[in-house]
Amino acid sequence: MDRVECIVIGAGVVGLAVARALALRGREVIVLERHDVIGSEVSSRNSGVIHAGLYYPNGSVKARVCVAGKHALYDFCASHGVAHTRAGKLVVATEDEQLDAVDALVERARGNGVDDLVRLEPREARELEPEVRCVGALLSPSTGIIDVHDYMLALEGDAEAHGAMVALGSPCRGGSVRDDGIRIDVGGAEPASLVADVVVNAAALGAQDVARNIEGLDPGHVPPLHYAKGNYFYLSGRSPFSHLVYPMPSGAWLGVHVGLDLGNRCRFGPDLHWVDTLDYDVDASRIESFYASIRRYYPALRDGALLPDYTGIRPKIYGPGETAPDFVIQGPETHGIDGLVNLFGIESPGLTSSLAIAEEVAALVT
Repeated sequence: MDRVECIVIGAGVVGLAVARALALRGREVIVLERHDVIGSEVSSRNSGVIHAGLYYPNGSVKARVCVAGKHALYDFCASHGVAHTRAGKLVVATEDEQLDAVDALVERARGNGVDDLVRLEPREARELEPEVRCVGALLSPSTGIIDVHDYMLALEGDAEAHGAMVALGSPCRGGSVRDDGIRIDVGGAEPASLVADVVVNAAALGAQDVARNIEGLDPGHVPPLHYAKGNYFYLSGRSPFSHLVYPMPSGAWLGVHVGLDLGNRCRFGPDLHWVDTLDYDVDASRIESFYASIRRYYPALRDGALLPDYTGIRPKIYGPGETAPDFVIQGPETHGIDGLVNLFGIESPGLTSSLAIAEEVAALVT
């Protein structure tokens, strides 16, 4: 049975960032990815937004890694030539009853170390985005857009340049805790078993299955998994927006918002509905609810302007009606297994947070 120092399970943005962080520390790293390409699930099916860190509870893991990750990500993009832009974001209140919540959001953001927000009156918001209707708004200048594929390729290239190896088509079939490390059984065209000193479970939608199939890990440490699907529709014709535009959040959901890519193509989404299977077809029946949501802040949206785009599914660790928990970065101090780190519920802002999460994981195992 072959030995390797570190195994990372999952080659999405978080797994690749972890592999890079470990490789930069001189560790021997193999990344196991069950698909034939990197980042084909959660990482490639999100909004591609660099979040500023406005929404998350003060003192939470999400707040900490989002804000730290944002700064690290902008630096990484600049040093590695990853396509991105600081587009900025408007968070808009469409009813007077929401104005107190706008002020509360400013205070929460300040508590997270986000001190560049600008409170806007309706006239000032219209000067930035003439098509937006609101009774008040916030401008977040440090919110941005990133080419996610560019970013993943840069992470993979950096990791491999420092000795890491990415093994595609290599699903984790299980494993066990041993006296000399952690055994991981690998499927695919050439099945094998490896023993590692460090195993990082960054499998996103598959993280619970991976954890439950490691003999010796108490299943009580594995949270439930719920699939939360989000549809996106794109706007036909030229985009009327130059900033991202978000409604005031509803609980943990940020609402159907204006997204832009680096070519200024405009899309709206995601919505949120709970599903039982990994189905990536756009649910066209939800389009009327999109029109209703969008017209609260973009009343000029014309009939027939929205067309189906894509979907994403988030690995949530809570269900409908439940309070959103924090990110789970679960190390030996929780489950008692040296060298094992499980990452559960790493959804938004996981992309923004990826480099900061990687640093925290690397610290746990070194």
